[in-house]
Amino acid sequence: MGLFSFIKNAGAKIFGIGKTDTEEAAEAAAKELKLEQLAAQKLEETIKDLQLEVENLNIAIDDDTATINGEALDQATREKVILVVGNSNGIATVDDQMTVENTEPEAQFHTVVSGDTLGKIAKTYYGNAMAYPTIFEANKPMLTHPDKIYPGQVLRIPALD
Repeated sequence: MGLFSFIKNAGAKIFGIGKTDTEEAAEAAAKELKLEQLAAQKLEETIKDLQLEVENLNIAIDDDTATINGEALDQATREKVILVVGNSNGIATVDDQMTVENTEPEAQFHTVVSGDTLGKIAKTYYGNAMAYPTIFEANKPMLTHPDKIYPGQVLRIPALD
């Protein structure tokens, strides 16, 4: 006889017990899809709980990308929905496919870095640290207190009226 070569992980497990790597990969992919669907459903519930008005809201998650569909009441609501989804653990990219019922100017976005405060951010964007309540109000209900921001969080920075 001699030495024979096989593809190590191509066949069934020894004595027919277990699954092939292909079967295990398919099961893992199905489990991942289920988790993504549950995460999307939880995000939709959170948006409704925050009373952000979006008709026909649908969120789909694929790996670390979330796609949002629906019609937001206004631009502020649209941006808040994007922030709720994007500031969620595991989401790196948001594909915004929403439409807006009442159009208005878009806000800027700011990613919080270590040492940021709403006052410091307001000074950067508005030239006045005391304008921080504008940023705080623009990010309600996601922000519950002006001091509760964290590095990596993305905030809406609306234009001053």
